[in-house]
Amino acid sequence: MRDGETVIELAGIGRTYHDGVPIHALRDVELRVRAGDYVAITGPSGAGKSTLLNVLGLLDTPDMGSYLVHGTETVGASERLRVTMRSELFGFVFQAFHLLAGRSARENVELGMLYGRHNAKERRHLAAEALRRVGLAERSHADPRTLSGGERQRVAIARAIAGRPKVLFCDEPTGNLDSANTENILALLDELHADGLTLVVVTHAELVAERADWRVTVVDGRVSEATTCAG
Repeated sequence: MRDGETVIELAGIGRTYHDGVPIHALRDVELRVRAGDYVAITGPSGAGKSTLLNVLGLLDTPDMGSYLVHGTETVGASERLRVTMRSELFGFVFQAFHLLAGRSARENVELGMLYGRHNAKERRHLAAEALRRVGLAERSHADPRTLSGGERQRVAIARAIAGRPKVLFCDEPTGNLDSANTENILALLDELHADGLTLVVVTHAELVAERADWRVTVVDGRVSEATTCAG
């Protein structure tokens, strides 16, 4: 889907780290993601994929260039604005589930909205709705330690979508899963995309990348032109 409104747009983005010598993690990146897109970011290990995702998700700040989110410039913006945009517009799913043991699945989902705009009653309702959406309504009181890997990733996805983000960022979301659970998680992402959620997924797995509508490849911190995925 390439005809929606522009949600995020990068122009001339660069990110350099200094560890004795400068390390150019991103170089002159141009990227536009529209509402309803399903984008795969691929490339070899150490190419800059995760750095790009962190910049897109406002978890890291570029050294140069422009990054617009719904037309608002974020480079040079206050940390308060960046935090607000991150909590209200974006959801995040990582390879590690980052769930708290001793807290129920529902409580883990609620924690993802703790610093957002929702009060406690709204958080409970949204958490229950998100767990139902990922097929875990009956496991809402379970401790993550009693859940399978696939179930834990579903809880992590529920946490990411509970606040109704505009964009869901995923960093190797199936990296810790076996083939059966990988297929289940990819099917869930397909469903979320079909519902209109914009997805940006970093992956080294062709099985994951081929589910996207289009992909970009990162090599040595540079982003290639977008290519349409087969199928």
